[in-house]
Amino acid sequence: MKPLQIIGIPMDLGQKRRGVNMGPNAVRYAGISKQLRRLDYDVKDMGDVSILVRDNIPKHDLNSEIINTCERIYSKVSKAIDDYTIPICIGGDHSIAIGTVGGTTHHKNAGVIWIDAHGDFNTHATSPSGNVHGMPMAILTGHGNSEMINIGRTGAKIDASNVVLIGIRDLDAQEKRMVVNSGAHVYTMRDIDEKGISQIMSLTLKHLGHLDRIHVSLDLDAIDPTHAPGVGTPVPGGLTSREAHYIVETIAKTEKCCSMDIVEVNPIMDHMNQTAKLAVELTLSLFGKEICEHTERTELKVARLA
Repeated sequence: MKPLQIIGIPMDLGQKRRGVNMGPNAVRYAGISKQLRRLDYDVKDMGDVSILVRDNIPKHDLNSEIINTCERIYSKVSKAIDDYTIPICIGGDHSIAIGTVGGTTHHKNAGVIWIDAHGDFNTHATSPSGNVHGMPMAILTGHGNSEMINIGRTGAKIDASNVVLIGIRDLDAQEKRMVVNSGAHVYTMRDIDEKGISQIMSLTLKHLGHLDRIHVSLDLDAIDPTHAPGVGTPVPGGLTSREAHYIVETIAKTEKCCSMDIVEVNPIMDHMNQTAKLAVELTLSLFGKEICEHTERTELKVARLA
């Protein structure tokens, strides 16, 4: 098994609600490194990417600081890939993906499975809020702010045809047109209700079957707020925790996961670190932990006692 690197990215510059900058420490407190080591992974926590305190940045300089930060993220992730490790990047808001996905695809293409309530296909021209955390997918596929598109290297970082979005249920009006015209494959919550998560994942992996690397970008707001209350932009009607586990367990079986984002965990909105704990559980499932393991151990113990 490849070693894992934990990279904290406490960035809250891409949106207005404060608190997601505390996400990396909440996920660490929930035991991500310790639990992954129990799966026999070599895990190294690389600490946090340095980011300026938001209150010290003039509003007109926020985009410049997002660009500077994503450049640093890009470098750290591409180096992790070069070192034959798997980076697990813990945000922070979803704008970190401009750097993480770019770094992952620095030398070689990868498919992207984007698990999110939102499409993140806005640009500065279409976004009602102007929040950059709603733009990374547009930027990564070559649309929007040219400076952001060219972070790390010139041009788009991924082909939209190699992107699958799962759990979508909240799109802005102009963003819908961007998504439809992008060429990305999109599975909304209605698709999941109608087809079931098993068929959705079968279609997803069939679509990405020509690629031998997959980047998983997990926005915790993809999951219904009853299961994941501690997020920056909660949207009712999301994935159940079991559906979310099925998604990552299915990806795990391909053995293609080359990098991962965990984003939008907001401890201020959370209850007893519930969302961060779920983030850790889903990460463990992505890296091979199966629910049946506990049952098998229990049955083995019972057999020995009989």
